[in-house]
Amino acid sequence: MASVKIPPRPGSGQADNQVTIRDRAEVTAFLAGHGIEYERWTPEHPVAPDASADAVLTAYAREIDTLKARGGYATADVIDVKPETPNLDMMLAKFNREHWHDEDEVRFIIEGRGLFHVHPPAGEVFAIEVEAGDLIRVPRGTHHWFDLCGEKRIRAIRLFQDTAGWTPHYTESGVDKGFEPVCFGPAYVARG
Repeated sequence: MASVKIPPRPGSGQADNQVTIRDRAEVTAFLAGHGIEYERWTPEHPVAPDASADAVLTAYAREIDTLKARGGYATADVIDVKPETPNLDMMLAKFNREHWHDEDEVRFIIEGRGLFHVHPPAGEVFAIEVEAGDLIRVPRGTHHWFDLCGEKRIRAIRLFQDTAGWTPHYTESGVDKGFEPVCFGPAYVARG
């Protein structure tokens, strides 16, 4: 299940005052307060780790159709990232800098873990660790970035409103450089 971490403000000298939210209702309410939709789904259609993208989309066709109708999404695909993915570092470099999109970023995590950092217009950056069974919708225009966890594994269904997919618009704020690109282990602290 997703968890949220709100690190202390960089340079505040309060490294031990990080807030962690793990309760499902509290996570959902906190994220809703920032316009982010979160749901916990039971992956009801087990798919083999080596199943094709088409097999994943077929297995989850009912859920995808429900999401398409609910959010006006036109297409879905599967992102499947492993440590051995060719040019992984170049691929991740497109996601791990602060950016925003002209459309929602919707992910249903099937396998693995990842970390969304969200930079609200008013407030501190917070991080959302997602794992298998988490459905998240980060609304268009939200400043954020994404990192994989240490095992560098994630498989997720992505939904798009535009069949061409979304384009990241980088903010070049540099705020993403102030946070460790790791999931919630001991190294997860804001850098001052």
